[in-house]
Amino acid sequence: MHIPQGASQTIELLDFDEALARSGQRGDYDSEKWLYVPDFYTEYRYILGVRGPRPLICIGVNPSTAAPEDLDNTLKSVSRIAGANGYEGWMMFNVYAQRATRPDDMDRVRNERLHRENLRAFAYLLDQAAQGGQAPAVWAAWGAVIEKRPYLPDCVRELVRLGENYGARWLRAGKLSVKGHPHHPLYLKKDEKTVDFDVRGYLETL
Repeated sequence: MHIPQGASQTIELLDFDEALARSGQRGDYDSEKWLYVPDFYTEYRYILGVRGPRPLICIGVNPSTAAPEDLDNTLKSVSRIAGANGYEGWMMFNVYAQRATRPDDMDRVRNERLHRENLRAFAYLLDQAAQGGQAPAVWAAWGAVIEKRPYLPDCVRELVRLGENYGARWLRAGKLSVKGHPHHPLYLKKDEKTVDFDVRGYLETL
């Protein structure tokens, strides 16, 4: 379990570009297979995933304890479902980059710098996924936890706007919640199929 030491505004942050440039230099995991940014365990995480020419970008609410070769149950499910849907790689991204196993421990107030750098991370993923000429596949998977903080829906809105610049195709897996939230990866069938998700319609209810 990861419990933040305090508000993320009190810790030292690496900008995304700097964290990406340093990623893979530690030598304690296979950097040709894994993308891990930053590539050390700390209070935040921008990206964790398995490289592939056509990755499925999964978006949760916030990261927990996972690291390369040490996936938590959520990311094990993401990996299985990505494979079942024919994706050669997957990337775990989050609406908010602060690590917290319990969403109730997340920042009460949005860290604007952390949010800005997280948007840069998402733009990087979208750009990389679009290199092959296909629309980036973005799996909305944050569940009802999106209601935990008032700033989270606005974060989603900014991600959707950014995705439009790259022609992102939004997907979901499993049934929507009563309030229309896309299902969290946990407790989905290992071969659950992704389907199109009307993210614009969803935003009108968020």
